[in-house]
Amino acid sequence: MQTNLEVKKTLVFRDKEYKCGIEVTLAVIGGKWKAAILYHLAQQTMRFSELQRYFTNTTRKMLTQQLRELERDGLVHREVYPQVPPKVEYWLTDEGRSIKPILDLMCEWGVGHAEK
Repeated sequence: MQTNLEVKKTLVFRDKEYKCGIEVTLAVIGGKWKAAILYHLAQQTMRFSELQRYFTNTTRKMLTQQLRELERDGLVHREVYPQVPPKVEYWLTDEGRSIKPILDLMCEWGVGHAEK
């Protein structure tokens, strides 16, 4: 018996083939920090320095890379304001906001799992 979540055809994303939607989801948010970045941006628009405060265990370069990949995949918008010093803000796009219920469930599961 096939459920609604099963895929009858091969999915193509970024020139790669996937057999399952979960594989595509993980290709987009599977980086070490991506899901957490999305979770924090779902709460509010943030500047890079604000995000850095949440991710003290990563380098500036890694955080920038993860943000750029999320931007490339259409989940995060990056706005650069022409001023001195430069001001850069990040927020979720409509597509990024569509994953918020999944992130909320992941957070809830993680809290419950850690408490066991």
